[in-house]
Amino acid sequence: MARRRRPFWLMALLLLAGSGMAGVPQRVVSLDLCSDWILGEHADKGQVAGLSAMGQRFDARYGPASGWPSHDGSLEQVVALQPDLVLVGPYNASALRQRLQALGIRVEVTPLPTTLEQVAGFERQVLGLLGGDPSRAHPVLPMPALAADAPRLLVLGANGVGTGLQTFENEVIARAGWRNYLALPGYVRLDMEALVADPPDAILWAAPTSPAKANAFAGHRALLAVVPPPRWLKTDNWRWECPGPWTWSLVEQLQQWRNR
Repeated sequence: MARRRRPFWLMALLLLAGSGMAGVPQRVVSLDLCSDWILGEHADKGQVAGLSAMGQRFDARYGPASGWPSHDGSLEQVVALQPDLVLVGPYNASALRQRLQALGIRVEVTPLPTTLEQVAGFERQVLGLLGGDPSRAHPVLPMPALAADAPRLLVLGANGVGTGLQTFENEVIARAGWRNYLALPGYVRLDMEALVADPPDAILWAAPTSPAKANAFAGHRALLAVVPPPRWLKTDNWRWECPGPWTWSLVEQLQQWRNR
């Protein structure tokens, strides 16, 4: 068993020897889904040594089919990639990142944005870490005045849960000129009878399409009768998984739907 471990620890020592080199990182590794996406947005493909295994499962955009390298999430494989920068969010891969830091590998923990202003800060931070120009970050669009007759949008997720006030999604809705159908804060369990009696102007289905029981609420005939299919809006589900610069594209898409 000792013989099997020697190559890994020898590689770790070699990596430690070179980890102090300054300059633009050339072998960047991601440990979670949101870091995958921000690297896909701003890193050169040749600059990325490996995206996380999560990206392979949930998002074809940055998965193996699109040519991005990946890793299996093990300490051995991440170290074997010889990263000079590792990106991870605050709530992911804590044990792995601690072991990487103990080996002297540079790990940067990026915050999870909870507002669109924080999205811009997150983007500037990552651009700086990658050796890019932070001024390339998307500018924060002003919050429009909400019209009294603005249409009401329900952001509907799995298990009949809607997104209410005081959420990141609510800010996206407001920036696009819609009113949130829900007047309660947080994530709200919906009542079908109340929905049918007072339906929203449109529903944004923010969950992956599947025959799972969790999606049965959205397919209820009574709901489809009061909000017909043309008023069901659909976006790429990944845009709601992680806040990031792609969120501005979501705001623009919602604005276009509102104007229609």
